Amino acid sequence: MSLRKDLNLLDVFSITIGAVMSTGIFLLPGLAYAKAGPGVLASYFLAGILAAIGLLNQAELVSAMPKAGDTYFYVTRSMGMAVGTIYGLITLTALSLKSAFELTAMAVFTSLIINIDVRIIAIILCLIFLTINLLGAKGASRLQSGMVAVILTSLAVYFVKGLSFVHAANFEPFTPHGANGVLAGAGFVFVSFGGLLKVASLAEEVKNPGHILPLGMIMGLLSILLIYLLNIFITVGVLDQSALEKTMMPVSDSAQTMWGPWGKIYYAVIAIVSFMSAANAGIMGASRYPMALSRDGLLPEFIGRIH
Repeated sequence: MSLRKDLNLLDVFSITIGAVMSTGIFLLPGLAYAKAGPGVLASYFLAGILAAIGLLNQAELVSAMPKAGDTYFYVTRSMGMAVGTIYGLITLTALSLKSAFELTAMAVFTSLIINIDVRIIAIILCLIFLTINLLGAKGASRLQSGMVAVILTSLAVYFVKGLSFVHAANFEPFTPHGANGVLAGAGFVFVSFGGLLKVASLAEEVKNPGHILPLGMIMGLLSILLIYLLNIFITVGVLDQSALEKTMMPVSDSAQTMWGPWGKIYYAVIAIVSFMSAANAGIMGASRYPMALSRDGLLPEFIGRIH
């Protein structure tokens, strides 16, 4: 049985950027700043260029072979079942761990709002997302689009408001640790682009995949790179060096400077929404790998059954 083609360009775009718009903005900038200084902006740009290489290759393959399980399908057809099975299981494990990381990373931000064991929250959210995904990709995608809209709106307000708080002196010197610091920062934040390819595993469910998938993926990469650069520019410009190097919640701390304690809490909530968005995208993408393995007879038949 084939999967229904329910996903359009907005769905592909939302899944693409929602999968990565979390740690790269709300968690890693301060840690990367410690390595590269204000040159962290160059680090993110360089990491984005490197991510584009993989994304363009993936977009070419997925538009030609729009099948569930994306890279597992290509590897199996080109290198055989043994290599494909190993690759599919490894990718499934990687996506599962990435989604688990997104959910547990909320610990930093939930501590500002409620005193509940984050593992309990993570398990509850995981079960909610699993239920939504069981009802169909379209429903999960609509939820994803809603979360992405809230995050983008909040980050746009953060950028506009932050412009008046930026201190030019915070960008001098731009590369205190030299080119090596920028390169180290790029390697460190490259994981921020790691979810860009998750949507490819849903290729079989995309309308007109030869056109919509590459377009949505490229739009997602360009958008997330711009979002990273604009918002990290504000964060670096607002927070002083000593504060930024040590913080695990750079956007929330910067928002506190602009709006006070409520600004910090609000952007902690937005960070939590962003982690939820990334986890939802990971669950959507990961579930298609065992289904693809089942179709090829490499896992039990019931795993690939479609209701």
